[in-house]
Amino acid sequence: MINVILAILSTVGALAILFASIGILRMPDFYLRLSVTVKASSLGVGLFLICAAIMFPGDASVTTKSIAILFFLIITAPIAAHMIGRTAYFTGTPLWKGTVVDELDGMYNKETHELLSDPKDAIDKSTSPYNDQIADTEEETK
Repeated sequence: MINVILAILSTVGALAILFASIGILRMPDFYLRLSVTVKASSLGVGLFLICAAIMFPGDASVTTKSIAILFFLIITAPIAAHMIGRTAYFTGTPLWKGTVVDELDGMYNKETHELLSDPKDAIDKSTSPYNDQIADTEEETK
């Protein structure tokens, strides 16, 4: 029964990594490639680590190391992907032509390297895509 579970988990893990590699080839821009790669490869490697922990139930060091690696993978992969994506955006890596919404457009000051979180504080309010969506007073939100 354990062998069946290991076979299923390792097959799903291998398929997730395969999908990540296909995603690198198929996605049209850097940001989508980054997203697909981080999500799918983290799932695949995580499933392989779970398989390793199940394969060696009597060896506490293998199980402990597998769980620790899985924990750090889950914690660090999304943060690293976010920082890579943010750096790519700030350095001007182009978006795909089919991108519908660029929520950071007009929110980043390239001189001071500040990212504004409130659309009301946009650098150039005339070019901000959120001008029509922002209520000037609390009365307008009701």
